[in-house]
Amino acid sequence: MAILVTGGAGYIGSHTCVELLSGGYDIVVADNFSNSNPEALRRVAELTGKLFTIVQADLQDRQQVEELFKDNKIEAVIHFAALKAVGESVDLPLKYYQNNIAGTLILLETMERFHVKKIVFSSSATVYGEASGAPITENEPIGAANPYGRTKQVTEEILMDLHKADQEWSIAILRYFNPIGAHESGMIGEDPNGIPNNLVPYISQVAIGKRDRLRIHGKDYPTKDGTGVRDYIHVVDLAKGHIKALEKIKKENVVDTFNLGTGKGYSVLEVVKAFQLASGRMIPCEAGDRRPGDIAICYADPSKAQKELGWTATKTITEMCKDTWRWQQQNPNGYSSDKKAAEKEPTGA
Repeated sequence: MAILVTGGAGYIGSHTCVELLSGGYDIVVADNFSNSNPEALRRVAELTGKLFTIVQADLQDRQQVEELFKDNKIEAVIHFAALKAVGESVDLPLKYYQNNIAGTLILLETMERFHVKKIVFSSSATVYGEASGAPITENEPIGAANPYGRTKQVTEEILMDLHKADQEWSIAILRYFNPIGAHESGMIGEDPNGIPNNLVPYISQVAIGKRDRLRIHGKDYPTKDGTGVRDYIHVVDLAKGHIKALEKIKKENVVDTFNLGTGKGYSVLEVVKAFQLASGRMIPCEAGDRRPGDIAICYADPSKAQKELGWTATKTITEMCKDTWRWQQQNPNGYSSDKKAAEKEPTGA
């Protein structure tokens, strides 16, 4: 019996595949490669020395999803597959609702038909919207402020309703904070399409010379240095959290939600300083205006995951930056060695 990993070629998915294979699990990866690269999975196999099934499939195609379950003996699902750019979701909300929600509904309906009722869902701290304070617990009221976050919020509600109707379902909902870093080998990491949406990939592209400088969105927040504070978590720690969640849903039929973060907040300038130390490169910065919807401080209370999953994030911001820089140096153009460098862009993430 295998674990189905949807979106397994993506940033978090590929790192989770490494942890699953290293932990002795058999896996089947389904990905449509719309915002990922098959090369990531080739490297997962190289890293682990394990073979696994890869299926190019789109969750919006019901026939493809049914064939996936007919052809493979699946015992549980880790569901990453989704469009994930907040800014794009604002411009293309229907695309995001169709892909992220409709695709998930087809997956869940097919799981039900094949009597596979265990799922770990990749959610996001964006469901909290403009949280009232920090640290944020799982009891914080949710209210996503953009279409991407709302697709995660709606899916969470679907999963809650599903378990309420049929308690054979066992479901772990994982709310990530800010994943950064890369595998310590430098073989797999974050490979954004075009201009990075997130802070650390943008910083690393400035360090390698692909971008001129970082624009910091807001330097007048009520924080220690005026820049926004966020909870950054190493992607390998995050991947290990999925293994712990999988272990839980295999043992008991529950539906539960867990924050995956470090419980520490770092400002933009602190991250820039840590990256400069890790890389030995200066990161030119310029001040910009605040972005609508951005809040001053956001970090997790991860104590529930520590207590109930036996999971704790262990890697420091220094390790996160060192691993990101190793990945960037070894893969200046991401997974595609012939990929054209994106046009230089003077403003930042």
